[in-house]
Amino acid sequence: MRRALYAGTFDPVTNGHLDVLRRACELFDEVIMAAAPNREKHPLLPVEQRAQLIEENLAGIPNARVAILSGLTVDFARKMGAQTIVRGLRAISDFEFEFQLAQMNRDLAPEIETIFLMPKQEHFYTSSSLVKAVAQYDPARTRKFVPANALAALQEALGS
Repeated sequence: MRRALYAGTFDPVTNGHLDVLRRACELFDEVIMAAAPNREKHPLLPVEQRAQLIEENLAGIPNARVAILSGLTVDFARKMGAQTIVRGLRAISDFEFEFQLAQMNRDLAPEIETIFLMPKQEHFYTSSSLVKAVAQYDPARTRKFVPANALAALQEALGS
């Protein structure tokens, strides 16, 4: 079985994240979308809620499942039996960080390959950070960037 791990903070999950997931599911027998705690990014939503939001959006994607990432991504990939790590790449500005991350992962686990997938053009500029910034002032304006459940979670978290 060709299994891939698509890990990220997903705070919140966006339509761009889900687009990358769908693309990965066309390439692999199974894709595990793993929400990472990532204390460095100071997530707005708890990791368990982020995983639940992802889970609620997996209807119609039979070869996708959700998990909560623990430890290093490459170690988690091994534990889950994934041979590939999927990373979303939106713009050239993402590339330098993603390239460094892929090289570190290759050094730590040479048997696990990293691939980069781009979302549809309409999602190139969408990031969870930008969505949260807009949502602080007007959550309804984030409607086209996130699934409905993520919008509701943002509104609740921000007290809107």
